[in-house]
This record gives sequence, structure tokens and C-alpha cells, in this order.
Amino acid sequence: MKRIRRYLIAGLLVWLPLYVTYTLVKFFGGLMDRSIRFLPDNLQPAEPIPGLGVVITIVLIFITGILTANLVGRKIVGGWESLLERIPFVRSIYSASKNFAEIVFSDSDVAFSKVLLVEYPRKGLYTLTFQTATEVGEIQARTGQDVVACFVPTTPNPTSGFIIVVPKEDTIELDMEVEEAVKLVMSLGVVVPTWNKQQTAELPLKMPTE
Repeated sequence: MKRIRRYLIAGLLVWLPLYVTYTLVKFFGGLMDRSIRFLPDNLQPAEPIPGLGVVITIVLIFITGILTANLVGRKIVGGWESLLERIPFVRSIYSASKNFAEIVFSDSDVAFSKVLLVEYPRKGLYTLTFQTATEVGEIQARTGQDVVACFVPTTPNPTSGFIIVVPKEDTIELDMEVEEAVKLVMSLGVVVPTWNKQQTAELPLKMPTE
């Protein structure tokens, strides 16, 4: 039975990621193909053209970026956002989505640039966090410590979570990339990134024997 179970799990590890990837690509591809509707009726193809929706979506996003980068575009976007801010339920969703997008796609060298390990929620327990800011203004002044803001992602959805402010000396900077840490969170701790064991001698603890 153990052997059968092992074979079943091995098979699932092959097909499940493929199915999820195919489903997501098909879903987003279908959304992009709908952008063809923005074309005038006389320019819309009689038969679906694979990839045309993706090209149109990219061009549409690029043109939107050009328009919003100038003064007129910013005023238009500002007016649109002002309207959304007045709608109670929509306001919270739009603001949260915009704030998260601004953080993730920011050009900042600090936000989501490092993966840190902190003792949380109590001493002896460690939690993966993403460094989001090193300059926290009033918080830093009132605590009198060199603190950093960290985002603690939830499992298995790393886009939700909460913020903690930790003294920099109490954080442990990890070698793993942000993308690897996200995979670790999404996989419930199953997908552990590889690490150079030659660095073990520099650490206070020994790696577990295999």
C-alpha cells in the first residue's frame, strides 16, 4: 500500500501542476481574447486568431500607460479614482488592489527585495517575511530603534497577510529569492528551495543529516 501511495503521489506531482498551469493559461488567455471586442466591427476577424487577443491586450496596456503618464491622463485617472472612492464596497476592494499592485510593481530597491526570518508570534518560532520598507518615519522615531517593516504572507495565498515592524537586529536575512519564498508559502512549506550547504560552516547550527 505504501508503494501504491508513493506512485499515486508521484503521478499527481506530475499532472497536477500541468493541469493548474493549463487552466490558468487558458483562463487568462480567454480574458485577453476578449480584448478583440475593442476593435471596430469591420476590423474584427471572422475566425478566431490565436494570440491576437494577447497582442491587443499588451498594446492596450502600453497605450494606457502612455496616456496616464502625462498631465491629462493623470487628471482622468484621478477623477476616475475619486469616483470609485465614493462607492463604499468598491472603494475598499479597489484601494487594496491598487496598493498591493503599487508595492509589487514598484521600482523601489527596498520593497519585496529581501526575504527575512523573524521570531514570530513568539520566541522560538520563526516566520518568513518580506521586507517592505526600511524608513518608517514616526515608528522609528518613537521606538528609538533601527526597525524595518515586514509583510507576513498567509498560506496558501501570499497576496494576503499583515504587517509587522521588527528591530533590524532581530531579523535574519535569507539567501532565497522572493519568488522561491512565495513558492514555499503557496506550497504550505512543501516546496523548499535548494541552498548551498557549503555555507553551513558559517552558521551557528548544523544542517540536519540526510
